Amino acid sequence: MKAALITGAGSGIGLATALTFLRSGVAVVGVGRSRDKLEALQRAAGEQADRVATLSLDITQNDAPERSVALAMSRFGRLDYLVNNAGVGSPKPVHETDDQTLDNSLGLMLRAPFRFIRQALEVMQTGSSIVNVSSTYALLGGLRGGAYSAAKAGLLGLTMHVACQYGSSGIRCNAVAPGVIPTDMTRHRLQDEGFRRMNYDMSPAKGWGTADDVANVIVFLCSEKAQWVNGQVIAVDGGWSSTKFLSEAALTAQRAEVAPSFTHSGKPRG
Repeated sequence: MKAALITGAGSGIGLATALTFLRSGVAVVGVGRSRDKLEALQRAAGEQADRVATLSLDITQNDAPERSVALAMSRFGRLDYLVNNAGVGSPKPVHETDDQTLDNSLGLMLRAPFRFIRQALEVMQTGSSIVNVSSTYALLGGLRGGAYSAAKAGLLGLTMHVACQYGSSGIRCNAVAPGVIPTDMTRHRLQDEGFRRMNYDMSPAKGWGTADDVANVIVFLCSEKAQWVNGQVIAVDGGWSSTKFLSEAALTAQRAEVAPSFTHSGKPRG
């Protein structure tokens, strides 16, 4: 039985990925900050709960990668897949981002994945796979991306390096770049009409994507069906990042001035 380690496994895309792995016969080591959410993962696993191991920790802690990989080895005797999923939302533009926010974003979404990959490489064998969860904000310029965009774009660079460096050892590395998926991390932002319409009205696919949509791609990339896929970034966004689509409602809407004129710095002229 193969085993997967998932960061941020207690909710959203991480939880959906854990359950999808379990349905495909893969054991799961789920790590994250919230003990309650990880317990919810174990309950959601139902009869497969014996194939779930969880560890509540801050993945930015120095010993987090070692403890997480050690749990996989002690419970399941192997580690085949690593999914670097943990993240944080509510980004701000550069001129509104203080050093603490910058450091926290880079620490959680770039430094921690780097260190988890480094630890996992010590035990991974030929046929293993790493998937990094990036974002469409790493593919395109996005308003208010700031440190979030920087961290997620850095994660793509890390993905390419790992794919090149370790592909010849039989360890593949790919990334997914989800669009805005309604989860606990994004629902508050979707209350903003402008943000909601920017994503909904510019996506040619109908409706909203789900955490399961992303999870299915992640599990595919780890599977033998994707054994010739390495160093790739797959956007899971309904076509949002690769088209210039506008809904009929957006095309026929009357334009209105809703903000003052801005300079290239993003600050109001004045």
